[in-house]
Amino acid sequence: MSSQMKDLEFGWFVPTRGDTLDYNEPQQRAPSADMFERVIVAAENNGFEYILLPVNASCWDAWMSSAFLIAKTKSIKTLIAARPSYINPVLLAKMIATFDQMSKGRICINLIAGQNEMENVAEGVNLPKDDRYAAMQEEVEICKALWAAGANNKISYEGKHYQINQAHIGAPIFQDPHPKFYLGGGSEEASELSAKHSDVHLFWGDTVERISENMIDIRKRAAKYGRENKIGFGMRLQIICRETEAEAWEVAEGLIRNVTDAFKEEVRVMYGNSVANQRVRQLHAEYGKKMGKHMWTGLTQARPGAGIVIVGTPEQCADTLQDYIEIGCHSFCLSGYYHDEEAERFGKWVRPILEDRNKGRMKPL
Repeated sequence: MSSQMKDLEFGWFVPTRGDTLDYNEPQQRAPSADMFERVIVAAENNGFEYILLPVNASCWDAWMSSAFLIAKTKSIKTLIAARPSYINPVLLAKMIATFDQMSKGRICINLIAGQNEMENVAEGVNLPKDDRYAAMQEEVEICKALWAAGANNKISYEGKHYQINQAHIGAPIFQDPHPKFYLGGGSEEASELSAKHSDVHLFWGDTVERISENMIDIRKRAAKYGRENKIGFGMRLQIICRETEAEAWEVAEGLIRNVTDAFKEEVRVMYGNSVANQRVRQLHAEYGKKMGKHMWTGLTQARPGAGIVIVGTPEQCADTLQDYIEIGCHSFCLSGYYHDEEAERFGKWVRPILEDRNKGRMKPL
C-alpha cells in the first residue's frame, strides 16, 4: 500500500517534564504519575492510537513511564525513543520484545540521534553526530536480526560500533515482523536511515511544498532498499484549538509572552547543531510568527524540537491537517496545552471533521 492510501493515525504526547500554558513557568502542572495518567487516558478516550514520551534530561524516564502507563490503559501504544549508545542493542532488543509480549503489541520505537550536543556530552555519549547515526543503524540491524532469529536462535554481527558473537534473547517479538519504527529528523543522515529502516518518517512543521519535496526525496532513497512503497510519512506538530480564532491565538501568544530573551538565546545555543531545529528557526526568520494563516512559529523561540503550532478553530485546524493529508501524510503526532484538555478538544471538535472528510481511513472511536 502506498503512503497516500494508508489509514490515518493520530498520536499524542505526555509532557513528562511538566505541563504549562506559559513556557516561563514550565511546571504549572508538575510531573506526576497522576498527571501522566490523565493525559494518556484522555488521549486513548479521544481516538489517539499512540502516545509519544520525550527523553530530554529534564523529563522522567520514558521506559519506566511507558510501562506504568500501559497498565493504566487498554489499547493505546507507546512510542518510546531508542537513542544510540544508551542501551546495549542486545538488551534493547530484549527489552522491546518483552514489552511487546507483555503489552500484546502496544509498543513502537522512535529513533532519535539526539538534538542537544551538550546533553549528549553531559550524559556520556561522546560520539559525533555522524557516528551516532551509524551506531543507531547498527542497533536497529541487530534488533531486527535478533527478532527475526526467534527467541533462542543465536546471531553474530560485526560492525564499527558493535560486535556481537552468538547472542540471543529469550522473549520472542509479538508484532509481526516487529514493532513499527518512527524517525523524525531533517538531516541527510536522518533521511537515509529513515529510508532504510523506518515505517514512518515524522516531519516537523514546514510548508506543504517543502514537506512534499522531502517525501519525494526520502521515497527515492527508500527505493534503493526496495522500500519506496513501505515507508510512510507523517507530521509532528503542536495544536491549539479553541471555539474562536481569537481565543486560540491568545492561548498561543500566552505560551511565550513571559519568556525572557536570555531563555530564548539559551534554547538557540543548546540546540543549534540540530538540522531540524535550524529549519524551524529558519521558518521563524523567514515568515515571522505566522508561516500561514493558522501555522505559528512563535513557540520555536522557547521550545526546542517540533515547535510549529496549528492555531485556530476546529474547522481551521482540520483544514490545516487536511493539507498534509492531501500530499500523502498519514500519521500525525500532536501535542497541545494543557495536554489532557487539548486531547479532549481534538477528539470532540477536530477528529469528527477529519473523519467525515477521510471516510474509511480512520478507526472509529
